[in-house]
Amino acid sequence: QVQLVESGGGLVQPGGSLRLSCAASGSFFRLYFMGWYRQAPGKQRELVATITIGGTTNYADSVKGRFTISKDNAKKALYLQMNSLKPEDTAVYYCNAAISQTSYWGQGTQVTVSS
Repeated sequence: QVQLVESGGGLVQPGGSLRLSCAASGSFFRLYFMGWYRQAPGKQRELVATITIGGTTNYADSVKGRFTISKDNAKKALYLQMNSLKPEDTAVYYCNAAISQTSYWGQGTQVTVSS
């Protein structure tokens, strides 16, 4: 069982930066496939970035070159550094952990990009 708590969201101007954090509880954090997803109003939840057990990363085309996913196994934490933010990045961002066909979600954190 894993519990995930996101933090770091907020209101930022276009071109600004935010760093999201996801704190995980439970055992075997280092064995989980981790990711960030987002859901904008009226839209389906979409993948933003993922990171494998070995540290291989993958990004949605819309965020490549602007967002960076990372994790700290010792701290049981997942991060998303978001730079050059655009209004279309506005969404609720969710942390996800997956292992053995079981998936866990956090409650989400709101990111609003607006002037």
